[in-house]
Amino acid sequence: MTIHQKYIKRCIQLAKNGLGTTYTNPLVGSVIVYNNTIIGEGWHYQSGGAHAEVNAIAAVKDTSLLKHATIYVSLEPCSHHGKTPPCSDLIIRKGIKKVVIGTVDTFAKVSGTGIQKLMNAGCDVIVGVLEKECIELNKRFFTFHNKKRPYIILKWAETYDGYIAPDVSEKREPIWITNTYSRQLVHRWRAEEQAILVGNQTVIKDNPKLTIRDWSGTNPIRIIIDKSGKILQNSAILDQTVKTIVITSKKHKPVNNDFLIYKDIDSWSNSTEEICNLLYKYNIQSVIIEGGTHTIQSFINNNLWDEARIFKGTSMFKSGIKAPIYKGAMISKKTILNDTLTIIKNNTIK
Repeated sequence: MTIHQKYIKRCIQLAKNGLGTTYTNPLVGSVIVYNNTIIGEGWHYQSGGAHAEVNAIAAVKDTSLLKHATIYVSLEPCSHHGKTPPCSDLIIRKGIKKVVIGTVDTFAKVSGTGIQKLMNAGCDVIVGVLEKECIELNKRFFTFHNKKRPYIILKWAETYDGYIAPDVSEKREPIWITNTYSRQLVHRWRAEEQAILVGNQTVIKDNPKLTIRDWSGTNPIRIIIDKSGKILQNSAILDQTVKTIVITSKKHKPVNNDFLIYKDIDSWSNSTEEICNLLYKYNIQSVIIEGGTHTIQSFINNNLWDEARIFKGTSMFKSGIKAPIYKGAMISKKTILNDTLTIIKNNTIK
């Protein structure tokens, strides 16, 4: 590992602290190094707040060292005025002459202009250090801006014999396939993503809350596909405690509050693309789909997914609703007590 890789790796570690809190901004980490010692570091905490470079510079106690230091940042410093001033201008103003960048920011308002501004000011700029890792760090941000849709994560749990649910359930509540630790991990994932999506059958049969009760953080926006308006009005997802979007083709009485939105889509002929277009319009960069087989399979069939997180438990249903069918490249596989978790990447992404 080179010295530049060492410090960009630290930038990536710092940036991950913002997962779940920076939407719609990217995850960014920054460190400032003088004489092979980190004298300041920071990351982007939340949208609208100071960027990573600003926090790293603010952490430097002896600012006279900045003119002799190197600033490392996982993503190209911004060059435009948004909610905060351009970071490239701050770097230039502070007299930092060497800048090492993980990857270019493909967002249209930046896309190389921050690098060019630094170079025009006489900075020595190095780009592309641990580039693959830095792109992976911001897979949600890049997918949203480059493909005009959210980053889509499919998640389900299946029994040892490959069923996602039994034929019928006597109670309107989830039937657990996985253990407590696996379910807590799912709640952590929910806190990391901007939205969570299910179909109306999941709401009707399981009456889920779709919140992060077993983890700390911000609840994701709840999105329900309810084409014919079948969900019951006493459903937990309509409790108006978390922003909820119901995608439907049935006209409903308008709901005037900040939590619940009924949204009719233009066409159901290719509903997955229509849904992705709607989420893009709502600036939703990532969504974890926890629906039943029908909902998940529709995204798989239309090749509109990026990764799948699949739990396999030890119980057996012997009959019921079969788990989704997919093809992809395995990223990882591990056990959580008696559960097996497999992470799959879509290698034919649309």
